[in-house]
Amino acid sequence: MYRKFLKRWMDFVLALVAIIVLSPVFIIVAILVRFKLGGPVLFKQKRPGLHEKIFMMYKFRTMTEERDESGELLPDAVRLTKFGKMLRRTSLDELPELFNILKGDMSLVGPRPLLIQYLELYNAHQRRRHEVRPGLSGLAQISGRNAISWEEKFNLDVQYVDNVSFLGDWKIIFFTIKKVFMKEGINAEASATAELFRGNKEDG
Repeated sequence: MYRKFLKRWMDFVLALVAIIVLSPVFIIVAILVRFKLGGPVLFKQKRPGLHEKIFMMYKFRTMTEERDESGELLPDAVRLTKFGKMLRRTSLDELPELFNILKGDMSLVGPRPLLIQYLELYNAHQRRRHEVRPGLSGLAQISGRNAISWEEKFNLDVQYVDNVSFLGDWKIIFFTIKKVFMKEGINAEASATAELFRGNKEDG
């Protein structure tokens, strides 16, 4: 009952309330992004969602558009500014995803929506993460976010898929808020952003 019907209604109502309550924050962050990083204010990227259906995900920009002499974008670590790091550390860059939740592309809780190019790299077990809507936060995020391995993330994603519940979702929401304030697990130890998933050494 919860997974099929109530979860979507809870997502819609809570996302709508959050957008209304946080509207001043949206405006302030948008102005700061435009002033410090330039336009566009939003970062838009196609991601796979429920049943691998592709949707456009929205976030606040955290990087500049700096390029080298040949027109190629500079590495993430160079383009990620101090202001951008602050947005990621506080998860303010994720706020526009509330509109994805309103549209039904995403849920408040579920496996994070990853890059389209990863689809061909998943094994059968990992692909099960797409049996539910991707989330603003999920079990992997409260268990380490970018500080844990890809294998651990995918195992936690599938664990969530197999155990979706009302109480479980609220537990994840609570611990997400706690981790945001404690600023835990935002970046992988050795890079400005999460390491790319390059596939499995052994298919399983």
